Amino acid sequence: MDYLVSPKQLNQELGKVVLVEVREPEEYEESRIEGCKLIPLGEITSRALRELNPEDDIVLYCAHGVRSLHALMALRNLGFEKLRSLDGGICAWQEQGY
Repeated sequence: MDYLVSPKQLNQELGKVVLVEVREPEEYEESRIEGCKLIPLGEITSRALRELNPEDDIVLYCAHGVRSLHALMALRNLGFEKLRSLDGGICAWQEQGY
């Protein structure tokens, strides 16, 4: 399974996927993709099973795509399977004009 989703592909899937922001609250306040759920990376394992459905198609993102890959692996360890990370993070998203 390909773990990365391009900004263009994500834009086409908005509303059909659960979007999870794994940056810190202060980063979230500066910029975010509308409709996302904020769960900072440090809280992902403690909050995931309460706040996310393992059956959902989940796209994770951060600033550049590193923290979201860490979050993806943490969620896989909890049994989540339908996971992808935004390639290049919100920076790539904004660079492409979304």
